[in-house]
Amino acid sequence: MRQDVLSFTGSRLDRADHVRADPERLAGYMNWKARLLVLDGLMPAMADDGGLAWTSLADASEDAELCFLGLDDGKACFAAVPPKGDAAPRMANPQLWQLMATLRPDDLALYGGARSLTDWHARHRFCAQCGGPTAIAKGGWQRNCTRCAAQHFPRTDPVTIMLVEHEGRLMLGRGLGWPEGRFSALAGFVEPGESIEEAVAREVLEEAGVTVRDVTYVASQPWPFPSQLMIGCHSHADNDELTIDQTEMAEVVFFSRDDVGAALVGSGPFVAPPPHAIAHHLMNWWMNR
Repeated sequence: MRQDVLSFTGSRLDRADHVRADPERLAGYMNWKARLLVLDGLMPAMADDGGLAWTSLADASEDAELCFLGLDDGKACFAAVPPKGDAAPRMANPQLWQLMATLRPDDLALYGGARSLTDWHARHRFCAQCGGPTAIAKGGWQRNCTRCAAQHFPRTDPVTIMLVEHEGRLMLGRGLGWPEGRFSALAGFVEPGESIEEAVAREVLEEAGVTVRDVTYVASQPWPFPSQLMIGCHSHADNDELTIDQTEMAEVVFFSRDDVGAALVGSGPFVAPPPHAIAHHLMNWWMNR
């Protein structure tokens, strides 16, 4: 699988760490040429051409916290931190998903990065060490406590999402509260002290009661809801005897290759993950092996 076909990857911006790490140099880019991404809270605004809407940095409010996103053909790009972050479930905003479906891949990647970064700032205005107020630093890629001087950095949470294969069939699950018929790959956060392989094995055993082996990496995807790195893997199950964790899963099923192929084109016995999700790409990868 090619990394650049995954949604939220392939941003055209140069992150320009040499600029954001140098306050004087960064200040030199904060001029009339600089661009400000237009956001309504964390929602993207759309331009007439269907891309992301931009305005001048001069339109930012005087008290705005500005995040330096990077350079686009030499022009500095910024986004303002919203008053509050987004604690809602990722599927709770149908309008957002409709807008994202219309964005070009490079705009979607740019928006995903900006959303994750500004959302983190909005939810980390106070120090986790002493409770004091924090201030934006390093162009938005750091926050410093104004009381104890602790440094805080944007968070990315690693999540394993895995295909589990047994005798030519693929294990997929339906989470609690999901619509009837919608299935996806099992997934779970990597816990402290775990390797990726260990996290895959633990999550599958916890959720489905199945032991897996031969875990291999396939691809990864940044997921800005709020800020995960989805680590796509493939594994083999030793057996197909399921013991489902009913506190997390409504169903776990082994589907045939024909079932998976039909679902990916919208005519199968279950509803496949949407194209934005890495699970969709993992299933395509499995079909084309």
